Amino acid sequence: MAQTTVNKTTVNDDWRRWIAENLSLGGDPQALFGILVANGIAETEAADEMRLALSSPYILGGRQAAERLGNRLKKHDWVLDIHRVLNRQNPQGGVIERRHQLTRDEFYQDYYLRNRPVIITGMLEDWPARTKWSLAFLKEQYGDREVQVQMGRNQDAAYEIKSEQFRKLMRLRDYIGMIESAGETNDFYMTANNSSSNRVALKELWQDIGRLPEYLNAQSADDGFLWLGPAGTRTPFHHDLTNNFMAQVMGRKLIKLIPAYELPYVYNDRHCFTPVDGHSIDYERFPLMRNVQVLECVLAPGEILFLPVGCWHYVEGLDASITVSAINFHLENDFSSFYTTYSDV
Repeated sequence: MAQTTVNKTTVNDDWRRWIAENLSLGGDPQALFGILVANGIAETEAADEMRLALSSPYILGGRQAAERLGNRLKKHDWVLDIHRVLNRQNPQGGVIERRHQLTRDEFYQDYYLRNRPVIITGMLEDWPARTKWSLAFLKEQYGDREVQVQMGRNQDAAYEIKSEQFRKLMRLRDYIGMIESAGETNDFYMTANNSSSNRVALKELWQDIGRLPEYLNAQSADDGFLWLGPAGTRTPFHHDLTNNFMAQVMGRKLIKLIPAYELPYVYNDRHCFTPVDGHSIDYERFPLMRNVQVLECVLAPGEILFLPVGCWHYVEGLDASITVSAINFHLENDFSSFYTTYSDV
């Protein structure tokens, strides 16, 4: 039931909006009447307002429309539940497979087009980055470059949603010094949200990254995003609007994944985020999460994780790490042009 902070002794337009909203949401008229009286409104006036509201064709129509919309959403959820039930019966549905040097056809047919995650091994061995990149190398070669990082993330639990507020420019040398001395922390992190700036500042690094032509379109401009941070960095549960590769160059990352069809149970409240803490899921606060299949893996250096579009994922750095992500697949990867819920849901 929607709440209000209005505290008047007479019914005004704020109260009328509150009545209309709660009736449209299916609120009990008698309960709403009791709230009005409890807030100092005379019983006769409260009864008159409820009578007018309940006889209004606009509110009646709104309640019927809300009920139809609710039924429509339940039907959509039913379709998603079909996939949940079928996946539970698939022996491979509860694991993230590791496949060595998948061919293009195997990757696209078995994983990309089926919206299934997979870890691919043996495809990064020819990347110069695998042998060259280290904190010491980056500091020595590019330490004077000015880079953009997210700083002060511990100030706000919504650090990912508000990532633009935490952007800071600093020398790469100073940033790496922080990584080396910090131990485990989530207070600072260089992520894909900083890529528009760092792609220019660290342009030479892209010469050390292979093109992965077996899976990726080398002609695309979307050929990589850099992630660099200390152990302890956390990216909260969210879903992307594209399919993604996570190529691990240095360090390890823990990833928890939830299939896209689990959407009705993950408490999606804003855009592509949920308040559920992936580090330690609170099943008392979020009981529907007990229905959810949470897959887990540790991504090691030299491995690639395929993250299907719509798949919810939480990422935690187990070591100081460097990751390169990519979205320039050979097949269609535009799922944002028909995505509209960039707001509270």
